[in-house]
Amino acid sequence: MNTPEISTVSLISSAVATNYYQSIILSSDDAIISKTLEGTITSWNAGAEALFGYSAKEMLGQSMLRLFPEGRENEEAFILKKIIAGEKVDHFETVRIRKDGRLINVSVTISPVRDENGDIVGASKIARDITAQKASENRLHLLSSVFLNTHESIVITNSYGQIIEVNEAFCYCSGYSRAEVIGQTPNMFMSSRQGPELTTAIRNALNTHYHYQGEVWSRRKTGEAYAGFLTVNTVRDTLNQVQHYVALFTDITPLRLKQEQLEHLANFDSLTDLPNRILLGDRLSQAMTLCQRQNQLLAVLYLDLDGFKNINDTYGHDVGDELLIAVSHNMRKVMRDIDTLARIGGDEYVVVLVDVSTPYDCSQLIERILMACAEPVIIRGHQLQISVSIGATLFPQSSVGVNGDQLIRQADRAMYEAKQAGKNRFHLFDFAYEVEVTNRRLQLRRIDQAVKAQEFVLYYQPKVNMRTGKVFGVEALIRWNHPEQGILSPASFLPLTENNVLSETIGKWVLETALSQMNEWKKLGLNMSVSVNIGARQLQQPNFTAQLAAVLEDNTEINPTDLELEILETSPFQDIHAISNVMRNCHDLGVRFSIDDFGTGFSSLTYLRRLPSQTLKIDQSFVRDMLEDPDDLAIVEGIIGLASAFGREVVAEGVETENIGEKLLSLGCELAQGFVIARPMPAEEIPQWVAKWRPFPTWTVLGQN
Repeated sequence: MNTPEISTVSLISSAVATNYYQSIILSSDDAIISKTLEGTITSWNAGAEALFGYSAKEMLGQSMLRLFPEGRENEEAFILKKIIAGEKVDHFETVRIRKDGRLINVSVTISPVRDENGDIVGASKIARDITAQKASENRLHLLSSVFLNTHESIVITNSYGQIIEVNEAFCYCSGYSRAEVIGQTPNMFMSSRQGPELTTAIRNALNTHYHYQGEVWSRRKTGEAYAGFLTVNTVRDTLNQVQHYVALFTDITPLRLKQEQLEHLANFDSLTDLPNRILLGDRLSQAMTLCQRQNQLLAVLYLDLDGFKNINDTYGHDVGDELLIAVSHNMRKVMRDIDTLARIGGDEYVVVLVDVSTPYDCSQLIERILMACAEPVIIRGHQLQISVSIGATLFPQSSVGVNGDQLIRQADRAMYEAKQAGKNRFHLFDFAYEVEVTNRRLQLRRIDQAVKAQEFVLYYQPKVNMRTGKVFGVEALIRWNHPEQGILSPASFLPLTENNVLSETIGKWVLETALSQMNEWKKLGLNMSVSVNIGARQLQQPNFTAQLAAVLEDNTEINPTDLELEILETSPFQDIHAISNVMRNCHDLGVRFSIDDFGTGFSSLTYLRRLPSQTLKIDQSFVRDMLEDPDDLAIVEGIIGLASAFGREVVAEGVETENIGEKLLSLGCELAQGFVIARPMPAEEIPQWVAKWRPFPTWTVLGQN
C-alpha cells in the first residue's frame, strides 16, 4: 500500500511530465492535433494554426473533415476505423485544405490515444507542410522527363568544361556512349570545318552574356561532320560563381546540306564545278572595291577555246564535256589561289586576276594560262590538244563609273582581236600596253644600274611601346638616292622589280646592310632590333634559308632574335605549305617573322593560321582613318582581337596623331610606328633620337589605367 509521501511524489512527477510534453506541443513547428474517435478536434497547437490558418478557438470541437478537400472525406473514416480496430496506421502523405482555400501537401503521422484503462479513446496526429518539397520533386521529375525524352541533345559540364552528364538523344546523335564522354571536354566533338575562333567566340559570349546561341559544326564518333544549332547557358550559384554549363544541340545536318547544295548549284557550273556568272559577278565586284582601296590593278580575262566545236563534232559531246573539265583543271593549276576562274557557258571562261602590279605582270600570268590550255590531254583513248584565245582588260581605268559587266565586255572584244590575229594568243584592251612594257624595261635597266652604283640607302623608322615609351626596334626602309631626283620612296621603284631577279638582288643587299648597321649601333652601345621586308620571290627561293644563315654567320656579334623578317600579307605565295617550312627553318636560326599590312589581302586568316609568324602589323590604311571611318575602326579592333586569340603580338602602322595612339591604347594595342612618333631617318640619327624620345603624357596615363 502506497504511503502518502510516495503518492505526492508521483503526482508531482506526473505534473512535471505533463508540463514538459505540453511545452513540446506548443513550441513545435509541426501541427499536433488530437481528436476523438468520432473525428472531433480536442487539441490544436500553434503549429496547426500556422499550417492551416485556423485558430484553436475556431477548430476545437470541430470535425477534422473541415480540413479535408472535397472527395477525400472517406480518408478520415478509413483512418478512424483502423485506429478503433487497433491496427497500425503508417506514416503517409496526403492533401489538406487551408482556411484560405489553398491546397497544401502534408506528411501525416497518427498515433492512438488511450485512457487510464488502456482503451483507445481518440487519436493524435502530427502533420508537416511538404508543399515546397512536393513542388520541387515534381519539378525535378518534369526536368528529368524532359532530359530523358527530348529529341535535342543535352550536354552538361562542370565549371571547367568537363562533361558530367548527357542524355540519350546526345548518345544517339553523336554515336558516343555516356561512359565514353563523361570527364571529357566538348573539344572532342570539334569539326575541322571550323577553326578555334568558334571556341573563342563561345567562351567570350559565355563570359560576357552567360549565353551563346548559333549554328556550329560537330563531329560524330565515326568522324562524320554534322551541323547543329547550339544553345549554351551558364548555371551560377547564389554567389554568382559558375557551377555548370548546359548545352542543347539540335541536329540540322539535312537542312544545312540541302542549303549548301542549293547554294552550290546557284553559284557553280554543274559540269566543271567552277564559279558561274552569278558568283563571278560577286567576286569581281569585291575585287574591284579592294583594288581601288589598295591602289592596285586587277585584270579581267575573257577566254574562248580554239577549235572546240570541231572536237565536239568529231568525238561527241561526252568527250567534249570531259575535255572542258580537263582544260579547266589545267588552268586552275597554274593560277594563284586569290584569282578566280569562272565558266560562263559553252567553251567560254572569264578569269579575274587580282593584285596585279603592272601590265607586264599580267602578261606573265596570261602566258601561263595559254600554256596550260595547250597541254595535250587523253580523253577515252584520244590524245586531244587545243589552244585558247584570250582578251584582257585592266582596272582601274580613266573612264569614270566603269563596272564589272563593262570590264567583261571589254575583255570579250579584246578576245575577238586575239582570234582575228591568229588564235592561241592574248590581246590587251588597253592600247598603251606596249608603251608600258617598253617603259618598264627601261626602268628596270636603270634600277639595275643604281644597284651597281650603290645609289640605294636604308632609312630606319622607330617602333615603340606607346605605354612605356620603350623603343623596341626599327624597320629598315629602302630609299633611292637618285642623282637627279633626290631621295625616292620605295613605291616609285620597288613595284617594278617584283617577279624580276632584281627583287632578289635588292632584298639581299637590304638584309646585309641592315645587319651591318646593327653591328655599328652595337659598337655605340645601342642594341637595336631591326625588321626587314622580304619579298615573295626572295622568300620562295630554294636556297633562301642557307643564304640567311650565311649572312648571320658573317655577323656573329648579332643575336639572330634581333632580326625580324616582314612578309607582306598580300604576297602571292605559290605554295603556302613550303613557305611555312621555310619560316620554321628560319625560326631554328633564331629569326622572327611578322605579317605586314595585315588585313589588306584575301588570305588574312589563311596566313594567320598557317604561317608561323610572331607579329601582325595592322596596315596603315586602316589605322590612319580609324577615328573617322567606323569600318576601319572595326577592322582594327578585329585584327587586335585576332592577334590576341592566336597569341600574336600586334603593331599598328601609320600612327600619325596623338589621338590615334590614345585610341589604339584603349583597344589594347601598345606597339606602334608612324609619323607622330618618328619619320624614317638615316641610320646615324637613330642613337640621338632614341636618347631624346619620350611618349605623349596622355599615352602613359592611358597605359597606367
